[in-house]
Amino acid sequence: MNNIKKLGVTALATSLVAVSAHAGTMNVNGSANMTWAQKDGTEGKTIGTDKGLTVSGSGELDNGWTFYTGTYVSDGINLSTHVTTLTMGSLGTVKMGTGFGGIHGSYDEEVPQAYEQLSDSHQNSSNKIGDALDNNSIVYASPSFDMGGATVSFGLAYSPDAHDAAVNNGYPDGTTHGGVWGEGVGAGITAAMGALTVGVYGHTRDRVEHSKVATAQGSDDFQGIWYAKYSAGPVSFGYSSSYSDHGTTTASTAATVAKVVGTASGYFEMTQMSIAFNVNDNLSISWTDGEDNYNAQDHNSSGTATADVSQDTDALQIAYS
Repeated sequence: MNNIKKLGVTALATSLVAVSAHAGTMNVNGSANMTWAQKDGTEGKTIGTDKGLTVSGSGELDNGWTFYTGTYVSDGINLSTHVTTLTMGSLGTVKMGTGFGGIHGSYDEEVPQAYEQLSDSHQNSSNKIGDALDNNSIVYASPSFDMGGATVSFGLAYSPDAHDAAVNNGYPDGTTHGGVWGEGVGAGITAAMGALTVGVYGHTRDRVEHSKVATAQGSDDFQGIWYAKYSAGPVSFGYSSSYSDHGTTTASTAATVAKVVGTASGYFEMTQMSIAFNVNDNLSISWTDGEDNYNAQDHNSSGTATADVSQDTDALQIAYS
């Protein structure tokens, strides 16, 4: 039975390769920024550069559909992102890749910024929303369409094995099913009307682990986020709220221990609000306030319950180009 299954997959792969397209030329693009950053406490101040390279290519198929493939190499000369995109005219766009942000990348921390999101300097739970579908997944993005005077678009994501392991060379490179997560699905919708833009995204993963250890059990993973942005001339305002519950059942994480999104029990909630001002075509300024809250959900009926923990992050950004 296994041999028959493998034969079918091989035949399908062969047929897909037969219609693959190749970019005629590959381009290399890069950017370099000079940065100065300061953090509170003992984390110090830094002066440095933030740079990266993108190798990309594009082309057109016989039926008029277009494709794009690109790989981004980060400041540390590491592979950061790869994506292959097929644009099917009025039918929308299909994407696959490694660490390419799926559709959730258009929703997490989506508030106006002069330079970068809060997580660029200090990680938070909002930035981790949807990460499980970064790899080993296929994404569909609809074209924009009119609905009641608003411009609307939506996206869908699916992973048959949503463990977020990178897939290279067309295969998971020996990655085996860890027995924890099964299928994962995500969906998001964005609506814009005049100066107001609103977006909502949610995703869930099936927990299918087979461990007999009681503390290893849990529930399905659910994550969601929404945002609203409003522009008034050179000034933009934004608000975002996220919720993340990975369904992990472990001993309560002590208040003095670092909380790791995805492994800590309990759930995370975060809000971000910002204001950005474009001084002119070259200079912009923004202020962002973020509050990340962790709730252990230990439901301790006797003794002392684990205290909730909050992480506050403020960012003043000035960008000149």
